[in-house]
Amino acid sequence: MAARRSIGIVVNGVTGRMGYRQHLVRSLLAIREQGGVPLAGGGHIWPEPILVGRDPDKLAAIAAQHGLTEWTTDLDAALARPDVEIYFDAQVTAQREKAIRQAISAGKHVYTEKPLAESSVASLELAELAEAAGVRNGVVQDKLFLPGLRKLKRLIDGGFFGRILSVRGEFGYWVFEGDWQVAQRPSWNYRLADGGGIVMDMFPHWNYVLEELFGNVRAVQTTTATHITKRVDERGEEYVADADDAAYAIFELEGGIVAQLNSSWTVRVNRDELVEFQVDGTEGSAVAGLRGCRIQHRATTPKPVWNPDLPLTGKSFRDQWTEVPDNEEFDNGFKVQWEAFLRHVVAGETFHWDFRSGARGVRLAEAGLQSAREGRRIEL
Repeated sequence: MAARRSIGIVVNGVTGRMGYRQHLVRSLLAIREQGGVPLAGGGHIWPEPILVGRDPDKLAAIAAQHGLTEWTTDLDAALARPDVEIYFDAQVTAQREKAIRQAISAGKHVYTEKPLAESSVASLELAELAEAAGVRNGVVQDKLFLPGLRKLKRLIDGGFFGRILSVRGEFGYWVFEGDWQVAQRPSWNYRLADGGGIVMDMFPHWNYVLEELFGNVRAVQTTTATHITKRVDERGEEYVADADDAAYAIFELEGGIVAQLNSSWTVRVNRDELVEFQVDGTEGSAVAGLRGCRIQHRATTPKPVWNPDLPLTGKSFRDQWTEVPDNEEFDNGFKVQWEAFLRHVVAGETFHWDFRSGARGVRLAEAGLQSAREGRRIEL
């Protein structure tokens, strides 16, 4: 029987929504349920989570629910354990940099949610610290592993679009204010003092999506808004929401591609999925969401004529697009990237979603916020 390689992983912030649902349950525990991460030369990587957080009751409850025994509120003690090789951070942004510095100092490999830090300067310092310490490092870039975007990447690699002209993206949904219905997102997202704001939350995502699929961002122009200024927190208390809850941006990419991306927690969904990207090229177009992807080739493009006096007859415009087949099994995007990082740590496989990539995402968020403040286009 092939050897099983156990690897201790500190999971900090496991009581939060993302830390618990996506990273513990749907990634690390799902990996254990499948028998570990297979290695090319035989054997499996077996993750051993050590849960870390501030609330002992919540940690104990999560551990008991999932048959885990290792949890603590003492991060220093967890990092001092010789069986711990990886530190993972899913805390609020304001707490992340300090903890990552501790982990690097303890000689642990580091994998973290985005944004990497609250500023691009701090993010770059973390990248340099990790490199100097010789620890492997990575930032969650889950959107790249979504079925819809993997299908889109397949189309790009196959030359479907010809020359890509533009990208249009719509992301968001209505997040309830917390009074008559419970909010779907934690209240810190809407307070600047706690590192909230949709620009810092979403622009790091947009940076790696644009960078990996279409080209590096050369300039950005952004308008932000705080549309809902009062919300109700988890304790039922009203608070001032002073962070941006919507951002409307134009990104200029290398090669002349223009990307327009709207990000909003104050929009009601009238599209097939919570995020959709339309890509238009000289030879064809595609609309990709979380899972689906539809295409229209130049040979099958209809010839609309503007005539508002007559009703549309025949097929609707949506019905004139073709669904891209799966052609493969698609696993949870967070889990797929976790598996890649574990193979990176244990077997040295390539993993280019590192701290420097994360720092570029923070830099784009800063540029977007600067653009909104100053009312002008910012070159990168």
